[in-house]
Amino acid sequence: MPSTTKKGDRPSGGLSKASRTLSANTLKERLSKLAATPLNVPNPVAAALHNVEFVPSQIPRKRRLQMLAVAMWSVMIVIASCAWLMLCAIPPLWPFLTLYYIWARFIDRAPERGGRSSYWFRSSRFWKYFADYYPASFLKEADLPADRPYVFGYHPHGIIGMGALATFATEATGFSAAFPGIKPHLLTLTTNFQVPFYRDLILALGVCSVSKESCSNILKSGPGSAITIVVGGAAESLSAHPGTADLTLRKRLGFIKVAIQHGADLVPVFSFGENDIYQQMPNEKGTTVYALQRKFQSIFGFTLPLFHGRGLLNYNLGLMPYRRRIVAVIGKPIHVDQCDKPTLEEVIRVQQKYIDELTRIWNTYKDEFAKARLRELNIID
Repeated sequence: MPSTTKKGDRPSGGLSKASRTLSANTLKERLSKLAATPLNVPNPVAAALHNVEFVPSQIPRKRRLQMLAVAMWSVMIVIASCAWLMLCAIPPLWPFLTLYYIWARFIDRAPERGGRSSYWFRSSRFWKYFADYYPASFLKEADLPADRPYVFGYHPHGIIGMGALATFATEATGFSAAFPGIKPHLLTLTTNFQVPFYRDLILALGVCSVSKESCSNILKSGPGSAITIVVGGAAESLSAHPGTADLTLRKRLGFIKVAIQHGADLVPVFSFGENDIYQQMPNEKGTTVYALQRKFQSIFGFTLPLFHGRGLLNYNLGLMPYRRRIVAVIGKPIHVDQCDKPTLEEVIRVQQKYIDELTRIWNTYKDEFAKARLRELNIID
């Protein structure tokens, strides 16, 4: 049957010529309505800024100095690196900088031989402000006779280990007064001693390399010598979430073996609050973030936790740690018998005693120092 639709009429499924043509007034009216309609598109930047809690303008001078001390040390590697590069831009200094680099890189063996601890630097008021920021302190459970060496095991690692620094690398919390005759050396990665100027600062704090040679040299230097090892290392930092105490410990036998070989008493230290000073993004095992972090660790020897804290001018957005109390409970020493070549069974036996003592510390003080915990102590690896 022939179609009876005339030219200009709307065919089936199409639009008429009139509907395809809008007058200027109609178009203006529709655009006005569109402009008046509110857009409910979320603005993440505006939302983040809306939730920022800014620091009031009037706060005590002492608190500002505490914040400044923590901020400076948090970026000290960056400050030292920038200072080195700035000096390298001055040609007359090149001979001196070259000599310094050769000496620091190839000659100076202090990181492996006990460091260059300076009591004056460790006792500087700067560190008192640093420790009082959180505040950081320690609780002593037993005297430590200065007639033997010691190996302190520090748990948990946290993101950076600020409590370990305040307790064992400075006199801000009164370590030497509480344990007379004990000479502590906090141990860190050897790579930290490759940063010009920064290496000299941490050496003055008594910080040394965590290498086997360094541990042996310190423990053989005489009675009262002590090393502090943050046992969980980079792997444990990935488990550092507020309200948790997940320790990487089962497979960590090296520090136990070192203690037995040198006849050094083992002293477990549990730091309540160390995991609470930063907020880390979710990175449970099996996630892409966790896999990338472990891959980075396998390549470079350290990892990069994705975390945040507070800022200089606000309380909830930045890379500075939160002001949350850190209390390091220094437990009772575990005596070990010296043996140059301990068997695996002996090492595991001593490790179990160490774990039992660490667990006792947690159970004794958790209701006092970990009231906001989300779960109990957990040894995950």
